[in-house]
Amino acid sequence: MQETQPSSLLHIPVLYKEVPEVLIHNSDGVYVDGTFGRGGHSRIILSKLSNQGRLIAFDRDPEAIASAKNILDPRFSIIHAPFAEMKNELDLRSEGLVDGIFLDIGISSPQIDDPQRGFSFRFNGPLDMRMDNSCGLTASQWLETAEEQEIAKVIKEYGEEKFASKIARTIVQYREKAKLETTEDLANLVATIVPRNRKDQGQHPATRTFQAIRIAINDELGQLKRALNVAGSMLKPGGILAVISFHSLEDRIVKRFFDSMVNPARHIDPRLPLLPDQLPKALFERSSRILPSEEEKDVNPRARSSVMRFARRTSEPWRETK
Repeated sequence: MQETQPSSLLHIPVLYKEVPEVLIHNSDGVYVDGTFGRGGHSRIILSKLSNQGRLIAFDRDPEAIASAKNILDPRFSIIHAPFAEMKNELDLRSEGLVDGIFLDIGISSPQIDDPQRGFSFRFNGPLDMRMDNSCGLTASQWLETAEEQEIAKVIKEYGEEKFASKIARTIVQYREKAKLETTEDLANLVATIVPRNRKDQGQHPATRTFQAIRIAINDELGQLKRALNVAGSMLKPGGILAVISFHSLEDRIVKRFFDSMVNPARHIDPRLPLLPDQLPKALFERSSRILPSEEEKDVNPRARSSVMRFARRTSEPWRETK
């Protein structure tokens, strides 16, 4: 694999040792990285594949797609699309079933560190927050038009913020006089309402609000649910699905998905008169969980909240899931 970017400048991805160990069971196989980002995991996966192996990556961020041009490897290709659309995109290209699918959920470090993307209150910049900044509403535009009840619901559910109603009311009052156009505008406004966390003085009062709005703007949890369901239908028998998440909202979805795939009979109404051989069969084998080592957490602070869950596809024919 040729690189135009020095390896010393590459971002070290979370669980970089464990991902290829879990994912790659056939070095000649075809694998999918649904969240290319800046290619940290993709590069490691490629390094473990044979000359016959292939890696197909996805990302909805145009800057990630541009970054992928640095990978000059005939075994690699990338598609500009959200990971929830990966099955449709591969079907359009007449790709068959794949050997493994990897997803690293959430926001990438380059997105956070770029003030122009508007993801972080650490830097003042336009209040954007779109992962694909070529389409859709910005956070500023959404806050300008959303109903107070909708804003409160988003901040409460996606940010788990107990001051959600008060924040939403204050936002609506503020926008009657001025627009929330920058990250500083929103962060300062929330800081007038939410007190500092006594258990974590280093946490900014706007942390949960920024997370919630970002998740809503990008439909992150909806994308994740759809991606998990299509991923199962894309895997060969014995293929691996591995997912890294960074907060409880994401991890809960992944955990419940695998549980419903591994133990589908638990999710059937027990009052239904079904014989044992009529109960649905498992679509995945028992799932496992990996947490980062203490050594990795010391070296890479972003790894501290990460968890990877993975499971192997059974030979049972795929059936649509809810």
